[in-house]
Amino acid sequence: MENEFIFTLGPMAISVSILTTWGIMIMTAALAWLATRRLEMLPGPLQTAMEGIVSALEEAIVAVAPDHGRQIMPFVASLWLFLIVANLVGLIPGLHSPTRDLSVTSALAVLVFLSVHWFGIKTQGLKKYLHHYLTPSPILLPFHVISELTRTLALAIRLFGNIMSLEMAAMLILLVAGFLAPVPILMLHIIEALVQAYIFGMLALIYLAGAIQSQQLNRQE
Repeated sequence: MENEFIFTLGPMAISVSILTTWGIMIMTAALAWLATRRLEMLPGPLQTAMEGIVSALEEAIVAVAPDHGRQIMPFVASLWLFLIVANLVGLIPGLHSPTRDLSVTSALAVLVFLSVHWFGIKTQGLKKYLHHYLTPSPILLPFHVISELTRTLALAIRLFGNIMSLEMAAMLILLVAGFLAPVPILMLHIIEALVQAYIFGMLALIYLAGAIQSQQLNRQE
């Protein structure tokens, strides 16, 4: 099982999902370092590919948050890239996607939750940011708080459930059909993994853009 504990570091138990997550972080960081350590005016294949990925991510982020795209791009782009690799790593024999572990998806959702408030406070200031929770009436404050908590929970459960069900479905089909239909299953896994990464990242981007631009929208009204 991917969530079995392998060893402990003091009070912290380390599972396969955590090790896989650390491996993905190290791999993506190393790839980014290799692609950017010697930037050239005439880029090679690796630099060209990385520049294309960065440009596509930047366009998607700026389309949602045009005034603050560059500010939130490092976080959202890193989240997107991590999710793509994490969702696809289950295609490697012997490995499972860490995003099929509820603890991993919960950690990602909490990270989004904290980042939303961090960027909101950083952009607007604490007083102005908290004021939008009292708009249009202080009576709505409990509903705003419940909304923040439920959408965070939904982020975690949605990604966890979709990736876990995808891997279980692929496993069951392989058990029944053997290796007679590996290509359709492989394509289904790739497409669904990319879609789930896109949905999670886009929702995080929308939440961030809403927190940053809430005061601006209030002024326009």
